Amino acid sequence: MEKNTRERSEYSENLRKAREYFRNDRFATENGMVIDEIGDGYARCSMEIRDSHRNALGNVMGGAVFTLADFAAAVASNWGKRPCVSLVSQITYLSPAKGSVLIAEARPVKEGRSTGYYEIEVTDDLGTMVAKMTNNGFVIQK
Repeated sequence: MEKNTRERSEYSENLRKAREYFRNDRFATENGMVIDEIGDGYARCSMEIRDSHRNALGNVMGGAVFTLADFAAAVASNWGKRPCVSLVSQITYLSPAKGSVLIAEARPVKEGRSTGYYEIEVTDDLGTMVAKMTNNGFVIQK
């Protein structure tokens, strides 16, 4: 039991540190995007849908969906690793969001010495598959 409590405490501290670090990703965070979970190469980020995220048709604007997916990819590829920047991102929009929250989950397909490849799924809180993104990243030497 003590180990689980310690692991939860360490996880909570890492999540707090990740949120503090990525707070500087101001375009995402000032538009309501938050880190919900982190893991080795994994990130789950979400955003409550606001009126300011909607386009003229009343749907969530593609740029808001893209930014959330990109933010999740950035967290997954950078947290606890050498700095990584996007080389190529490709997104396919599948359905308008029907819920009130968007959720993006980024998972690594391959993480190499100098490049990484991630898949990101964006759903809403009702389970609607909103978009899928792939992201190639490049590890920068610092």
